[in-house]
Amino acid sequence: MYAIVVRQKIRPEHLEAYLELMLSHARGSLAEEPGCLRFDVVQNEADPSEVFLYEVYRDQAALDEHGKTPRFARVVSTIKHWFAEPEQVTRCRPAFVTEAARSGH
Repeated sequence: MYAIVVRQKIRPEHLEAYLELMLSHARGSLAEEPGCLRFDVVQNEADPSEVFLYEVYRDQAALDEHGKTPRFARVVSTIKHWFAEPEQVTRCRPAFVTEAARSGH
């Protein structure tokens, strides 16, 4: 499994549109990409314009496919000017995943 943690700081005037688009993207990723196992969108409670994405993919191929979808390209081109700060992307290897632990894997 591969995980991606993304921090995005969004300009307040774009936050509502950003959240609508990102939630649609998350739902689409889960519904349309069998290799996308998780796509969480969470906001900093103290600063809702700071958003974190937590994405888990079955393998490298699934992650690569995610980046090739027309939906991904559309989201990236739409939000690229909405950032208040540069985006931070961290690639991770899951050490413990709740769903896997619950299913005995």
